[in-house]
Amino acid sequence: MNTRVKRLALPLGGALAATSMIGATMVASAQASTAPAKKVVSLASASGAQKVADYWTANGGANFKAAAQYTADSQVSGKVKLGGGDATPDGKAGAVPPIGLEKVTPTKVKNVNLPKTIGKVFFTVGDKEYWCSGSSIQAKYRNLVATAGHCVFDEGLQNGALDNWVFVPGYYQGKSPWGIYVGKAAYTHYDLAVYEDYDSDYAFVTVYNGIAYAGEKAVSKDAYDKWQGYKYAKDVEITPEEYKKKVDENGGESVDAWAKTTGSETVIPWTTPGGVVAYKEVSKDEWDKAPSENSPVNYHKAKFKKPVTEIVDEATYKAYTGPGYKKIVDGAFTITHYYVAYKVKLSSSTKYYKTVFIVELYKDAGRLGDNVGGQGFTWNQKVGQPVYAFGYPAAPHPDGDKPFTGVTPKWCYGKTFAAAAAAKFKAEAQIGLKCSMTAGSSGGPWILKYSSTKRLGYINGVTSLIGDADANGRIDFSTSPYFDSETYAIYKSAANLWSGKIVTADGDLVTKA
Repeated sequence: MNTRVKRLALPLGGALAATSMIGATMVASAQASTAPAKKVVSLASASGAQKVADYWTANGGANFKAAAQYTADSQVSGKVKLGGGDATPDGKAGAVPPIGLEKVTPTKVKNVNLPKTIGKVFFTVGDKEYWCSGSSIQAKYRNLVATAGHCVFDEGLQNGALDNWVFVPGYYQGKSPWGIYVGKAAYTHYDLAVYEDYDSDYAFVTVYNGIAYAGEKAVSKDAYDKWQGYKYAKDVEITPEEYKKKVDENGGESVDAWAKTTGSETVIPWTTPGGVVAYKEVSKDEWDKAPSENSPVNYHKAKFKKPVTEIVDEATYKAYTGPGYKKIVDGAFTITHYYVAYKVKLSSSTKYYKTVFIVELYKDAGRLGDNVGGQGFTWNQKVGQPVYAFGYPAAPHPDGDKPFTGVTPKWCYGKTFAAAAAAKFKAEAQIGLKCSMTAGSSGGPWILKYSSTKRLGYINGVTSLIGDADANGRIDFSTSPYFDSETYAIYKSAANLWSGKIVTADGDLVTKA
């Protein structure tokens, strides 16, 4: 499905965002008198999560490496007056403590220790891969991610959510040290999901248990056919003795071995004594028209070298031009190879091969919060308090300078202020922070009372918009939606929901919802 990438550019500059997540223990707080209109979408069922995981893990995580920061297609510069927005509490302040801590005491250290909870949010828009920033946040089942609403929701998509959504905490150069967490369901304010009102540009996403790579394993053809995860088949050369043994064991035609001549081959009638069985890959149409597997003629359906279906990534699928049959099955890219058998005269140029069937194993990495912890959550806080903002900036400044790579997380520190209204984004009640992080930082957490020693604090916002306030060609501020009682209510809805695991005991991914 092709959808547009949002233009996150305004008189404030480019835009991106982040959100937070809720935990098990609640601190009493006033809530809005009526529940906010929340928007909830399903991101992936348990069986759908397998396909999402395959998308990102296939070919050594090539799609991760291909991802770009989710950003504008242009950047508008111009002098912007800061301040004057309507960010105010709508009730009493409240807080949910971080995972494992009842209290966090802010610390000032010379070097800021980055929180383990932050990472990259990956998703697709059409046929392109993108990322935003995000963070693990407190939740009853330790399975919640906070990020920007625009990094999850897009009204142009059929179900209102971005595709192939995953969170990778601690992501670094293709590595996922604590596993990959597939999104299950996403929660945001109705106004963001339907009207693109950036005053509510936050999202809380429940995620399944993480999955981690656990190596590869050679399996039987039957096990290979039943495998639901990433798999591939490869041909390896064997000795003439090994080939003969396999042929003898199977009554004249081996299950997974065949001959191949390196020079000109001499084809002989199938019933001729001597010679060796060879195989030829053909198109599906040719295979359908070929005689049955028991036919005593050349070029019949191979009795033992059955059709082999590979699950591949999208790039491999598009680039493939061989005789294999290409088909997209429930969102998975597959190529099926068909073979016919014939007999050739044995010669000195004959070599022997067998097919080895390989499946990629996963292991259950456990719950997100158990692995990296989870930040606390706080709302209705006084504007003007100091916060740390974290994210993965990558885009250049408007003047072309590119100080960030997007490979490692960065941070800003300062006191929040009421941000000026941004009509293009319907943002009238956001808070701002002086910060030079460029696009890619969207969705990164703003953490109040951050302890650099414990690497924990309270999420009080997520990066939503960025801009150039003095028109000098440099990004110099970021904004976040103000977290009020409505934000808390939506967070609470997401924070008490269970997700579960998507890896079976044998290392395969689940196949039923």
